Amino acid sequence: MDTMRERFFDVTTRLLDDDPRLAVVLADISAAGFATAAGRHPDRVINVGIREQLLIGAAGGLALAGMRPIAHTFAGFLVERPFEQVKLDLVHQGVGAVLVSAAGSYDWPAGGRTHMSPGDVALLDTLPDWTVHVPGHPDEAERLLRHAVADGDRNVYVRLSAHQNAAAVPVEAGRFSTVRRGSAGVVVAVGPMLDAALAATEGLDVTVLYAATVRPFDAAGLRAAAAGRADVVLVEPYLAGTSANEAHAALNDRPHRVLGLGVPREEHRHYGSIPEHLAAYGLDAASLRERIGTFLW
Repeated sequence: MDTMRERFFDVTTRLLDDDPRLAVVLADISAAGFATAAGRHPDRVINVGIREQLLIGAAGGLALAGMRPIAHTFAGFLVERPFEQVKLDLVHQGVGAVLVSAAGSYDWPAGGRTHMSPGDVALLDTLPDWTVHVPGHPDEAERLLRHAVADGDRNVYVRLSAHQNAAAVPVEAGRFSTVRRGSAGVVVAVGPMLDAALAATEGLDVTVLYAATVRPFDAAGLRAAAAGRADVVLVEPYLAGTSANEAHAALNDRPHRVLGLGVPREEHRHYGSIPEHLAAYGLDAASLRERIGTFLW
């Protein structure tokens, strides 16, 4: 099976062939993955070098000129480092781009803290009107990327990861998918956390919702799933509690409880493999089962 990032290269190369309005802006990262596309469309595959602020500024300029830009690099360099440009060159200017990241919260542990960005989605939450997709499989990444490119001139963030589920879910942008039904609570698994959440809740009387789009948050889907017992566990592959306010808002007219599980704010300074980081954060299946069980029972 290919990775989400490899699928992104392939799909975007084909989209560039089909859509003359589309452009890709890079900051050295993944330039080799777009070598074929750059050969075909040298005027629409632009590598600004290791200048992440310019990456976003160039995307904003292309959008102002009527193009549909895709800006791509690692999450920490795409959202955190050039955040002022995201705020001013895109949102303030009233233009839209598709930001596609890689190496999110723990994808490249050997890269250290500079290559980890568990706060990216929470940071984008400080800005209005963003769509945020967090696919958990290459097939979902392709579907949501195509939707993002065609999504008018909206600002869209597509968060790709090396951590992925074994099988794709037939996702619909903006809607949660019901993967398992139960009556003792609701577990919302985001993107690549689905496999661990399903293993953790095996044999438990809970509903499991799958979220590959987290903004806009599917409030109606959560309300329907929590029509009985409104105890909700969010399992997110980034900063713990990022979607807690969204869940509270969805259920604000009824008694409810929300537990947000994800990457803690405290920095984990021992850089190992992805599974080792998940275990350290309490996001492996065994840890999730204990934490979910303690909360619901």
